[in-house]
Amino acid sequence: MFRRNGEQLVARFAPDEVNVLRRVAAEVVSLLTDGFDHDDPVVSRLFPDAYPDAPEDSEEYRHFTEGDLKTAKIDQAGAILAALPADGGGEVALDAESAEAWLRALNDVRLALGIRLEIADETSLESELDEAVLRDPTSSRVFQLSVYAYLGYLQESLLEAMIS
Repeated sequence: MFRRNGEQLVARFAPDEVNVLRRVAAEVVSLLTDGFDHDDPVVSRLFPDAYPDAPEDSEEYRHFTEGDLKTAKIDQAGAILAALPADGGGEVALDAESAEAWLRALNDVRLALGIRLEIADETSLESELDEAVLRDPTSSRVFQLSVYAYLGYLQESLLEAMIS
């Protein structure tokens, strides 16, 4: 998918891929702006306690760092939205800074999806997807697991292009 072209990392996306990426990036932005709730397991995963055995220290740390972390996560998701072709599919070219923002945003999306889908680990993903397809290949779970797997592939492709 991603390949190095000089100083840029380039990939071509189909319209459906662009739509999926727009949707998941927008959902992260929405989670961090409209529905930000520390009791939400996804928020807890994206903003873990710095000091799990010391709640007061964690709260103090969160007080001083959460705003900047939240802004960075929103900006990273925004980097995906900004780089995607405006009308359907097309090519995306990322510089080093944008590529790093994409990697972090893809990681956040996968963490969020993993929590929502209750994915235990990467090794169980394939068997979960196979099982879901056998039960009902048209289910929303099959689509969501497929998106999760696709984002992992995209993240790996981008990382490999960055280090090549």
